[in-house]
Amino acid sequence: MTTEEAREPLTIAVTGLNAIDSPGPGMAVIRSLREGLPGRIRIIGLSYESLEPGAYLHDWVDHTYQIPYPSAGTRVLLERLAHIHDRERLGLLIPNFDAELPNFIRLAPTLTAMGIATFLPTQEQFDVRAKERLRAFGEAQGLEVPDQRVVQQVDGLVAAAEALGYPLVVKGRFYEAQVAHTWEQALKAFHQLSARWGLPVIAQRFIRGTEVNVAVLGDGEGNAVSIVPMRKLYITDKGKAWAGVTLEDDALRALAARFAASTRWRGGCELEIMRSDDGRLHIMEVNPRFPAWIYLGAAAGQNQPALLARMALGESLTPLPACPAGRMFIRYAWDHVTDISEFQRLSGFGEL
Repeated sequence: MTTEEAREPLTIAVTGLNAIDSPGPGMAVIRSLREGLPGRIRIIGLSYESLEPGAYLHDWVDHTYQIPYPSAGTRVLLERLAHIHDRERLGLLIPNFDAELPNFIRLAPTLTAMGIATFLPTQEQFDVRAKERLRAFGEAQGLEVPDQRVVQQVDGLVAAAEALGYPLVVKGRFYEAQVAHTWEQALKAFHQLSARWGLPVIAQRFIRGTEVNVAVLGDGEGNAVSIVPMRKLYITDKGKAWAGVTLEDDALRALAARFAASTRWRGGCELEIMRSDDGRLHIMEVNPRFPAWIYLGAAAGQNQPALLARMALGESLTPLPACPAGRMFIRYAWDHVTDISEFQRLSGFGEL
């Protein structure tokens, strides 16, 4: 980036504005960008629904546009993004939902040609860490992943329960997991999660231990530019961290670096890890985007969204040292008051 270009505001589009009890990462990403790239950016929110709170937080989001749901496909999405780009001259786009990533990955070359930078995993990288493929990936790379079964129908759930035993973890294809202690609970979870996220549903062996999470930023060349381990201190009924603290843990850093090297991961991701009672590290899931707690990393000196923006714009970065331990976050609810006319504008005209 030239000195002259650096003086011009960088316009960044960000999805995931649903700052609810199961929050999207968007607002944490925006907060990180505002602090990590001060004075240089405008934020364009991309929302799917009219009641995503981030759309109304004008101190953080300069303008919001509604975009079509991922099920609408890439053509409709591209048409909408082209309209937004004509209005806003986007320089960078950061998607933050699992379900929307395949569309943005397919559109990445077209967006680049339009002048909109991204820094996303490839489709192959996205696919290899999918819940239904994670066990096979772990076996191929020598990584610990709990035994699991991919379930398409009730008969498959019966077989999975017999093979894996109880408690049994039943997971939705994109989001959510429930621990079932009985067949009735497993069946209920199967129907709920398949109705919400579609098939397949994943049945996974329950691992007893301590849950930890690691935010990883890969450069696409096999290097982990930043690794931020975190232990949840308070977990909601949806399994989301409502409080957590950074860890200084060489074993977690080594595992994250190994994942980045084996996948050549490009962009942000989150490893959900269970440290079993015998000290082994089991990869439970790999989320292919920043977690909702990503601002904790920025507060601890490793601002992954800002680092991603710099790499997306062509900078080469060297891996950062270990994140300091003991930085803690506590999430809280806050009532934001606005006028109903704002909701009407966003609902009726698709922008605010």
